[in-house]
Amino acid sequence: MDVPPTSVLPIVGRHRLHIEQSPKRVRVEFAGTVVVDSFAPLLVLESTYLPVYYFPFSDIRTEFLVESSHRTVCPYKGEARYWHVQVGERRSENAAWAYLEPIESAAALAGHAAFYWDRMDRWLEEDEEVIRHPRDPYHRVDVVQSRRTVEAVLAGRVLARSNSAYFLFETGMPTRYYLPKQDVRMDLLLESRTRTQCPYKGSANYWSAVLDGKTWADMAWSYDDPLPECPRIKEHVSFYA
Repeated sequence: MDVPPTSVLPIVGRHRLHIEQSPKRVRVEFAGTVVVDSFAPLLVLESTYLPVYYFPFSDIRTEFLVESSHRTVCPYKGEARYWHVQVGERRSENAAWAYLEPIESAAALAGHAAFYWDRMDRWLEEDEEVIRHPRDPYHRVDVVQSRRTVEAVLAGRVLARSNSAYFLFETGMPTRYYLPKQDVRMDLLLESRTRTQCPYKGSANYWSAVLDGKTWADMAWSYDDPLPECPRIKEHVSFYA
C-alpha cells in the first residue's frame, strides 16, 4: 500500500494521527525466532502515545499468531482484534493487534498489524537493536557544551556545580543539564537499582541523594554507555529540576 510520506490525518479535536511509510527494515524477535521481517513498515505517530510500527500481514509469520477473543475500540482508528504470539511452548498473551476494517481516518492501517514492544524479545531497525519504542524521525536530541554555571542544590546543600556542563535539548522535553562527575558530590549520592531506557540516549542508571540521614530517591541519573548518537553525555550526571 502506498502511503504519502507526510500523511497527516486530521482528527476531531486536538488528537492527531500521523501515518507514514518507514524506509527502514524492521525485524521483531520472540523466543529466538524472527516473527516479523518487513521492508515496508508503517510508522504511526499519535497524540499521547509512543510511536508504533504496523506491519503488512505478508511480512508477519502468521503461523505464530493465535487469535484471541479480546477486542478494543479506538475512536480514532476503529475496532481492534488481537492475537497471542506463540513460538513453541512460549506464549505472549494479546501481543499483536490489527484494525482489519479501520475507520476512514485510519484507512492506511488496513492489512497491517502491530505488536506490543515489551511483549516481544528484541526489535531491530536494519541491523541495530532498538530499545523502548521506535524512534520518532521528528524527535531531535541536541547536546551542546556551555560555560554557564549550573548548580544542583537540594535542602540547602550543593550537590553539583559546573562551568563545563552539556545542555541536552530534546523535542518536547525540558532542558537537561549533564555535569561531569568530577563536578558532582558523588559522596552524597547512593547508586540505586532503578534503570530506564531511552531509544535516543540508551540505558540510564540512577542515584539517590542522602543528606543528614534523609534519602531522596532517584534524584540523578547518567548514561555511562550511551548510544552512539549521544556520546557527549557519557559518564555525566543529570538531576531532576
